[in-house]
Amino acid sequence: MSKEYYKKRIIDLRASIAKEREAKKKDNAYYANLIKKTSTPSVKASYRKSKIDRAASHDRRIESLKRDIENAKASLKRIK
Repeated sequence: MSKEYYKKRIIDLRASIAKEREAKKKDNAYYANLIKKTSTPSVKASYRKSKIDRAASHDRRIESLKRDIENAKASLKRIK
């Protein structure tokens, strides 16, 4: 692989992290709205659990992308 490939890969991964953070914000707002509008305690609890699970999923994805960036940086150093 070439230097340009890894440089482009790092840029793309950073863009993916930004998109994932935006998706997390949107999901949090969506679930907060659902929780606010619901009157039944059991449904509210279900939405809260879904919100937490979804946020954790986004966090795992962001951490995975960060690891991919570190790997790409390491590969770039090996090429130089």
